[in-house]
Amino acid sequence: MNPSILVVYRPAAGRYAAQFRSVTAAAADLGVRTVVLLPTGWEAPEADGLPQYHADLDDTAAVRAAVDGIVAEHRIERIFPLFEGDVLPASRARRDHGIPGLTPDQALNFRDKNVMHRRAEELGVRVARSCRPDTLGAVTEFAEKVGYPVVVKPSAGWACGNTYRVNDRAELDRVWQEMGDDRHEYRVEEFIRGTEFHVDSLFQRGEVVFAQLSQYTYSVLEYRDEPGGTISRKHDLSPQEKRILELNAVVLRGFGLSTGVVHAEFFLLDDGGIVFGEAGARAGGGSIVPAIEAGRGINLAGEWCRLELDPGHRPAARPGPEIGTEYLTSGEYGRITAITGPEELTALEAVLDADVWKSVGDVLAPPSASNDVLGWYVCEGTDFEDVRARFKTVRDAFRVETEQA
Repeated sequence: MNPSILVVYRPAAGRYAAQFRSVTAAAADLGVRTVVLLPTGWEAPEADGLPQYHADLDDTAAVRAAVDGIVAEHRIERIFPLFEGDVLPASRARRDHGIPGLTPDQALNFRDKNVMHRRAEELGVRVARSCRPDTLGAVTEFAEKVGYPVVVKPSAGWACGNTYRVNDRAELDRVWQEMGDDRHEYRVEEFIRGTEFHVDSLFQRGEVVFAQLSQYTYSVLEYRDEPGGTISRKHDLSPQEKRILELNAVVLRGFGLSTGVVHAEFFLLDDGGIVFGEAGARAGGGSIVPAIEAGRGINLAGEWCRLELDPGHRPAARPGPEIGTEYLTSGEYGRITAITGPEELTALEAVLDADVWKSVGDVLAPPSASNDVLGWYVCEGTDFEDVRARFKTVRDAFRVETEQA
């Protein structure tokens, strides 16, 4: 059998289509075929011509059984889960068949935030104080100790889904009722006040071969109030920003990453302290991948594939100007009757790329997660403040009209 890779791919909303194409193109360049595992009932036109299999991707046993069948028919050399929720099942399938990559023990460092923070502490990296919500009394005592607000989040969540900023005891009582019998799946953290950064990294054999530091322009927990934006920090880094990059390498190496791609988040406090937030063993979500491609000339997902399959490969990233990307959002809800298209956005000065996920006829409702948006754009500028000013220009040019659905 010829060598193949397996991509675990969820085509919903088109968020991962570009990453999927980049991985398959990189594999093809290296003479390796792509096999695709899709959610039950889903089709993906971008996977036409490739061997396709289906499984309930939210059922680990079903994923492992599907991979058993795939491995019997194809010589799978690597498994690439593009979505956060598929990282742990993919690691178990690797272990089943001796396929190189993250093992379940290592994957848990990137998926379970209780494990993640404990391991970071063992590595000497500061994390937010936390407790498990075993009882309402335990959470109340913790909140009184660290002070409100506190953050209640799933221990294995993503994109701020089912995540709550709790400002007082009354809100805690309400959130406690919403968690209900599932409280064992949550954790409670102190609210960290500081500037939030993210680092998007590529590792090969335990060494950093690419790392891009970026700064969020908003509080991730406040995605309902303002569009999510992030701006690269390439030039004239402060000592604290350089330290974030150092700590990023410490954490990822300590988590057991050998070769792969990671999106990690850190907070810089007013006193110069640095607090580790979390890390996911996948390419950054939303428009982080196209933003880095526009600014550095590499596609994180495609580079991950090349690094896995070609031991001699090194990313050829360029410095370039500062790059910013922001989600497209709207305060209008209902059925869309008109919406600005990506071509109109890319015609604006300094806008390098854009994608609009919604179209006329779609129905808009209030967002339920930080990536529940209408699309994104990427622009360039001379520095952080210049890029941020350009955000407003693009935001003002984006129009959505709706009618009651």
